[in-house]
Amino acid sequence: MKVPPRLQSLVEEGLIDSVVRQLMSGKEAMVFVVRCGDETRCAKIYKEATHRSFRQAVDYTENRKVKNSRSARAMAKGSRFGRQEQEAAWQSAEVDALYRLAAAGVRVPQPYNFHDGVLLMELVTDAHGDAAPRLNDVSFTAEQARAHHATLVAEVVRMLCAGVVHGDLSEFNILLAHLHGDDGAEGVDVPVIIDLPQAVDAAGNNHAQRMLMRDVANLRDFFGQFAPELRTTDYGPEIWSLYQAGRLSNDTPLTGHFERAHADVDMRAVLREIDDARAEDAARRLRMAAPHA
Repeated sequence: MKVPPRLQSLVEEGLIDSVVRQLMSGKEAMVFVVRCGDETRCAKIYKEATHRSFRQAVDYTENRKVKNSRSARAMAKGSRFGRQEQEAAWQSAEVDALYRLAAAGVRVPQPYNFHDGVLLMELVTDAHGDAAPRLNDVSFTAEQARAHHATLVAEVVRMLCAGVVHGDLSEFNILLAHLHGDDGAEGVDVPVIIDLPQAVDAAGNNHAQRMLMRDVANLRDFFGQFAPELRTTDYGPEIWSLYQAGRLSNDTPLTGHFERAHADVDMRAVLREIDDARAEDAARRLRMAAPHA
């Protein structure tokens, strides 16, 4: 197909040889399947984030560090240059998170390059070599749901131990990839976590706890459709409590149960959770309506 203008500089730099097809187009980015030598990869072109509310942007970008003092001042003032720098910081956050999580052993697409607002990374595939489906597009047996839920809870822990909270984890940004077995052995399907521009620093963001709770609750609710007993689990508070106590590691055994201390109800926090739930439901409906491969 014809090379999109935003990918032309990558072709000129020799990072991409050709563009095969468009894989998807969402509110935040367009993704294209591209050829790089003998390999097939994908190129994620970021769109401007004008659709995000100011409150959401503040929640996600709180305490993100900007090395350039001029950029930091412009971002604080909200000038045109500052908005451009804010968007650049938003995009680079995903690149930084991908490299950080890949190094920690989390199953994410392998990043290869970031050039002119385009992220070049691994194309996650199914058993036939086609683009892997989102969890939302797949049905599971109760046994499969329990296994994938356990895998993803462990991935959330591994991410947190690496200092990262996804912030928007759900069935819409987890792919079901296929790993082929060695020497003809039967392969296995494994979840791969994608879409990390909103990832936050677990220690430096005041909203990290709430975001992690929501991420884990989304996993519980989705897989609970196929394995109803998962709906009674409470991994989020358990994981965060262990993290705060300095007792969380990749190998820490979890029970899925948590005893809450009795305390006065924080109505502002409750109302904020209600607002978040409404916003997430609206975003979920948009994602379901968005075209995808």
